[in-house]
Amino acid sequence: MEIKSTLRVFNASEVQGVPGVVAQGQIVRNLAGSAERPTERLTVNLVNFEAGVHEHLHWHLIEVFYYVISGRAVMKDIEGKAYELGPGSVIYASPGISSSHSWEIKEKLQLLGIRASADPEKMIQFDVDPATKASTMPVERLARRQALSFKKSLY
Repeated sequence: MEIKSTLRVFNASEVQGVPGVVAQGQIVRNLAGSAERPTERLTVNLVNFEAGVHEHLHWHLIEVFYYVISGRAVMKDIEGKAYELGPGSVIYASPGISSSHSWEIKEKLQLLGIRASADPEKMIQFDVDPATKASTMPVERLARRQALSFKKSLY
């Protein structure tokens, strides 16, 4: 019996970066969970933020795990509590508004982001108004995530 390897080995520098949710100052390299590097149940991104970037309060439909590789940032939760982040910081955000968070990048930041799905329909994130807690989603962002019409259940 012959077994063919399915192992994928490459360098992250070989992966083209694309703008993230923040239009300027955020570059995302998809390491796993895309058409080029398919996975069954997760997406892994190497994310770079420039100093001065601010990603507003938002939440995700799925679990997200972050590991800060380098740089400094302040993350705030839905209650306004601030967390100083630096190399080695670990963040777990459960699905839903209770794990809403914002990013204020103090020093060029690089992190690994792991999401608990490879389905682009589940990768959407909702912006949150800090005062009212109302959640919104720009239609352009839904279109980028192939989520204008949900073909499968979100659960």
